[in-house]
Amino acid sequence: MNVESSDTSRSSILIVDDEKDVHYSFQRFLAPLGCRVDSALSGEEALACLDRNGADLVILDVKLGGDDGLQVLRTIRESHPHIPVIMMTAYGTTETAIEATRRGAYDYVIKPFDPPKMKDLVLEALRARRIMRTSVGWGDARRSEGEEVIVGQSAAMREVYKTIGRVADSEALVLIQGESGTGKELVARALYSHSHRKDRLFLPINCAALPESLLESELFGHEKGSFTGAVGRRVGKFEQAEGGTVFLDEIGELPMATQAKLLRFLQDRSFQRIGGHQMLHANVRIIAATNKDLAKEVSGGRFRNDLYYRLKVLTVSIPPLRERREDIPALVEYFVGRYSDSPVGFTPAAVEALKNRHWPGNVRELENMIRRLILLRRSETLDLGDLELPEGESSLPEPAPVGPQVQEAIPTDLSEALDRLWRAIRDSRDRIPTGKTCLWIEEELARRAMQDAGGNQVQAAKLLGVSRNTLRQRLGLNRSPESRNER
Repeated sequence: MNVESSDTSRSSILIVDDEKDVHYSFQRFLAPLGCRVDSALSGEEALACLDRNGADLVILDVKLGGDDGLQVLRTIRESHPHIPVIMMTAYGTTETAIEATRRGAYDYVIKPFDPPKMKDLVLEALRARRIMRTSVGWGDARRSEGEEVIVGQSAAMREVYKTIGRVADSEALVLIQGESGTGKELVARALYSHSHRKDRLFLPINCAALPESLLESELFGHEKGSFTGAVGRRVGKFEQAEGGTVFLDEIGELPMATQAKLLRFLQDRSFQRIGGHQMLHANVRIIAATNKDLAKEVSGGRFRNDLYYRLKVLTVSIPPLRERREDIPALVEYFVGRYSDSPVGFTPAAVEALKNRHWPGNVRELENMIRRLILLRRSETLDLGDLELPEGESSLPEPAPVGPQVQEAIPTDLSEALDRLWRAIRDSRDRIPTGKTCLWIEEELARRAMQDAGGNQVQAAKLLGVSRNTLRQRLGLNRSPESRNER
């Protein structure tokens, strides 16, 4: 079974069209997905099928003989608000399809449609369905059926939970900051699922995954003929998500030209489609996320200063896993429960090794490791030898002791500077995660060394008197190939 099939094998799609040939076409090209495909020839039959069997996606024709597809859409949105609806329309009725989008349709396609593009849209809509259907809890919340939970009771994570609780049901724009793999989308989904917009669309957009030429059209839409390939009018995600939430993941990757248009939109929710002259408005909430230091991006001229200050009013900073190692046993237990149908245990030595690893890929890396260990396990209890950790990562390296000869070599002015630094840290200890002072200082020194060395890692390592690998570890650069690709 291929990846697409395994991801959609439990999904169901309802096709609503009064032409039987259309149903046959969908049955044929959706077969590789492995999902159930139901059929309805009228609006009444479609509503009865939804009440009886439910669905994860509805593909609905605007013209249904004697039925009005827009009225059927309205009824579906009222009775099943979390089911995405893709509208189909014939040539010459594009305005009707756009009106359907404004009324809550997930998207629309024009007949005759291109099967590969339609298949991609179906996969995208099914993913949106999974996101909107699955509530996300946090903290001490007991997980109900179908709910995901942000796991961890460390001091740093409790601050994250407090912020989510304060702002989830507000209209505030939220910027989520954190390294790749820390769970930024999960926090965004928690904000959405506990807001008053939870019964409307949640549309995630990965700004790093789309080429610059398509990203602006994806966000704002375009008019027919506005650029090569624009064969018809296209509604963008902001217009599509009317009343709902748009999640802009990796917002630090936005091109400068698109940043200017986004700033305008954030100020008054107004925009123009590419090639259009009409000023449009969209009532959507924006949640953004980045794994970049936007302040440094501003300094480097890669991110607009005014957009940065617009975004940073309310931020949620997710700590990397290495700064909340005490949460690792709970995370392991959670992932075991998620991916294993039978009990799986870890010896104390194995748990300790997992706690001591650097985890450059953060929680996502830990999740992938636990999932792999469950699939390949030879017994119900996993020991240190089963973890297959890279050499030298079974435990954290102990820092070399500072001998008297080194202490005597510290100049007086440097010693005084260290005294001032220590007093500042002591006075600000409530803002530094408990027990993480040295890690924080090491990371900051590594960043400053890189700045002085002009980005040359070898020179920066020499300045600090450490190996290049140690420098990369402190900068969080020793990532797995999978996590590098996700950045």
